Amino acid sequence: MDELISSRASSAPQPDGTSANRVTATGQVSGVSPLPEGPVPIGSLVFADELPDGVVVADEAGRIIVFNRVTSRLTGLDPAEVIGKFVFDVLPLRDAEGRDWWVYADPYHGLPTRTCHPERSLYLADGTEILVSVGYVREDRRNGGARGSRPVRRLVISLRGAKQRERLERSRAELVSTVAHELRSPLSSVKGFTATLLNKWGRFTDDQKRVMLETVNADADRVTRLITELLDVSRIESGRMEVHRQLVDVPDRARKIVAGRVAAGDAEDRFRLEVLDGLPETWLDADKIDQILGNLVENAVRHGAGIVTIVVEPARLEGEDGSGDDPAALPASAAAAALPASAAAAAVAVSVRDQGEGISPDVAPRVFRQFWRGKPRGGSRRGGHGGGTGLGLYIVKGLVEAHGGTICVRRAPGGGAEFRFTVPAGTAAA
Repeated sequence: MDELISSRASSAPQPDGTSANRVTATGQVSGVSPLPEGPVPIGSLVFADELPDGVVVADEAGRIIVFNRVTSRLTGLDPAEVIGKFVFDVLPLRDAEGRDWWVYADPYHGLPTRTCHPERSLYLADGTEILVSVGYVREDRRNGGARGSRPVRRLVISLRGAKQRERLERSRAELVSTVAHELRSPLSSVKGFTATLLNKWGRFTDDQKRVMLETVNADADRVTRLITELLDVSRIESGRMEVHRQLVDVPDRARKIVAGRVAAGDAEDRFRLEVLDGLPETWLDADKIDQILGNLVENAVRHGAGIVTIVVEPARLEGEDGSGDDPAALPASAAAAALPASAAAAAVAVSVRDQGEGISPDVAPRVFRQFWRGKPRGGSRRGGHGGGTGLGLYIVKGLVEAHGGTICVRRAPGGGAEFRFTVPAGTAAA
């Protein structure tokens, strides 16, 4: 038996003059479409207004018998005024080329083998774009229909707003634009220096050649980093991020990140590392922990000010001690106090703090989104805590969550921004 969709809005008179409503034992109008005669399977009755998408049902003559609340919101039409009218008059659907969909699709007189039309973009008379899919409910051959003939009993039309798809398309377009912009500069540099060296090799001194080759090497590294970021974004969005656990000394990884920054020219006294006692043995993905720490430290150096402090401390997972408190959400001293000396830490928390302007609470939830950039500071045109492409913090969040951890941003105890992540210690077999 076909599933019945009943609309609370189906209260208008039917073409034969009868009402679509049922009268209850008390004489009140129920506001529900007539139920079929005979037994109705349990769970087969679905009210159209409860569905998350727009639904329009037209009978064998093309007259609307169901027009739910979501469809009313999408089209701006009153269900009570359209019930009983022809569907092609109420929904004058057109494609991107302006063609009348009802004319070229011809749902009531087309091929009898058609069962549906896949979702596609169509437009209402006022130009509103909606996503439309159509299903056919046909006469069963066993009911005595002519051989090869299966007339349409009902036409079921599903409608969805196109705004979400527009947002996704804008996001993809922004990704393409960002990638093209980020690639253009280093590739132009590589091409320019390479062509110059090939054409005028003998005119340059060894020192000049070395400077050009170092620039080419640095720009090639920049392209490699961008490609790596794009691959990471792809893995995060598809849920294919893999974690290869091994025994990792988190404080030692932090020291190496700082040493690399100092070797690259940053002042050694700009960094401070604090390691609290009681750290658990951690089984993590060493490469991904390096990537997380490297991105957060670079973010603090680039967009913060003053000393960059890295705090590594023991933590417990939320609710493990039965209190429901999350030590990862506490300052370092409070987190340490929350762990009794006899308690074994189940996680490690790392905080990266700077002494800059910080991030206001109203924008904090947005910093881990793709392409987020804060307001320029000090006349710089660079973004806020988002990094060069605006993908760095998004990737950091994905890597932390791939370990089963969490990350947040807040105001540091001494001012500035604090990015704090907590990851479970893990096991060798994980």
